[in-house]
Amino acid sequence: MNIFAINPGSTSTKIALFEDTKCLWTETQRYEASDLARYANVMDQEQFRFDEISKTLDAKGVKPVDFAAVVGRGGLLKPIESGTYTVSGQMLEDLKNAAHASNLGAPLAVRFAAAAGNIPAFIVDPVVVDELVDEARISGLPELPRLSIFHALNQKAVARRAAADLKKNYEECNLVVAHMGGGVSVGAHAKGRVIDVNNALDGEGPMSPERAGSLPVGGVADLCFGGRYTRQEIGKMINGRGGLVAHLGTNDMREVEKLIANGDAKAVLVFEAMVLQISKEIGGCAAVLKGELDAIVLTGGLAYSDKLCERITSRTSFIAPILRYPGEDEMQALAEGAWRVLTNRETPKKYGA
Repeated sequence: MNIFAINPGSTSTKIALFEDTKCLWTETQRYEASDLARYANVMDQEQFRFDEISKTLDAKGVKPVDFAAVVGRGGLLKPIESGTYTVSGQMLEDLKNAAHASNLGAPLAVRFAAAAGNIPAFIVDPVVVDELVDEARISGLPELPRLSIFHALNQKAVARRAAADLKKNYEECNLVVAHMGGGVSVGAHAKGRVIDVNNALDGEGPMSPERAGSLPVGGVADLCFGGRYTRQEIGKMINGRGGLVAHLGTNDMREVEKLIANGDAKAVLVFEAMVLQISKEIGGCAAVLKGELDAIVLTGGLAYSDKLCERITSRTSFIAPILRYPGEDEMQALAEGAWRVLTNRETPKKYGA
């Protein structure tokens, strides 16, 4: 069965064709800023991206009628359980409410599914997957409940891979999964459900290459009301210009490691601070799981860094064995979610049901 996967990003769209779960080819379409500047918002880019993807399919001699299913990256929907969802009218309507590139995944999937005939269109494990236990939702202020927004697609896919390597089903395992990329999310996976996780988008958990993570709240209030920064500027400091880029001027871990190798004392200190914060978050999730862990899983782009993983391992390996899966193969995860439904290994879920 051929499965076509679509993963829209802010300035690019990744596409891939799979035969069952084997990738036949993958390509990243990158767009010039001038191409996107013509559109008032992200959702207005749908036709442009559809046309660009169609050109690539034509160039490769691939026809949508050869697809068994199309799967897109999930967007900023209402909180839902993990799983593979059939794209519905209600889902498409709700995706119009937030201007985020991932919101284009479902409408593009529907467009290509329609071009192929009567085949299903899916999304898999969007960032709003919410399986928190009730006590994890409570913050210190009733007005500010904790939200589940994290790298659900990669965390779930890597957790299944780790479980298989442990010769268990995912639903039999307790895992702490640390996704370390542009943002860092650390989730407590209890028998197939992420019962606690930091909100990696809006200022919870460890700092990352470009996100500030948890901050002293009183100090944030002073910044907000000090008259020096606008609301938009504060938002960028939290997400986009925080973390490593704020301290060291780069969000590239390779550049940070070069600074460390050249004896930059500040780089060493900031690097160790991030190691400490990630390790503390892992330890906190271990407490959520009452110390009953099968493994700690390190994943995401930063997991390619031997230095980072070695330092985190030195602080956390007393808790459980460390498994390492560098990178984030979201295209593979999308295809596997669709494949599980097509082969009756999983029942597709209905959004809003």
